[in-house]
Amino acid sequence: MAPLETIGKFYKPGTLAHRLLVSHSEKVAEKALRTAAGAGAGVEEEFLYEAAMLHDIGMFLTDAPGLGCFGSQPYISHGFLGRQLLEKEGLPGHALVAERHVGVGLTVKDIKEQKLPLPERDMTPRSIAEIVICYADKFYSKGGDPLREKTAEEARRSIARYGREKLKIFDEWLLLFG
Repeated sequence: MAPLETIGKFYKPGTLAHRLLVSHSEKVAEKALRTAAGAGAGVEEEFLYEAAMLHDIGMFLTDAPGLGCFGSQPYISHGFLGRQLLEKEGLPGHALVAERHVGVGLTVKDIKEQKLPLPERDMTPRSIAEIVICYADKFYSKGGDPLREKTAEEARRSIARYGREKLKIFDEWLLLFG
């Protein structure tokens, strides 16, 4: 499976959205591979790389003009939308990574209480690959300088905006992987 070919089915090369997606995904994939190797996680490297490259594939369907995306859905939907796209491509494992990487994961409670425009189902990372990619993703932003890795403290501050419970999860990952 060639992730760049899959990306090319949905993103025109040379566009802002394509450049941001590919550069962000490459950085997340590199961090995920380093993280898994350093933790002795025993994750299959090829799957980890592919899934990291495809985790944000649904963003073009969202209304995020700053990212070159002019879809109709709110940005928070990009994980769920990515799952749909990747399932249609015959990539069910990659699809789960896409859906479960938003924040440190979204629970049914989160979706209901925040009235998020998502299906009411658990979207928290479960497998070690899902967790590693979700963790690695928190260190890179598509805005600003997408190639600059955030410090652990910068990543923590970003997560802290979503509450103590979410920060606790990220802090556990920092202990596990950091």
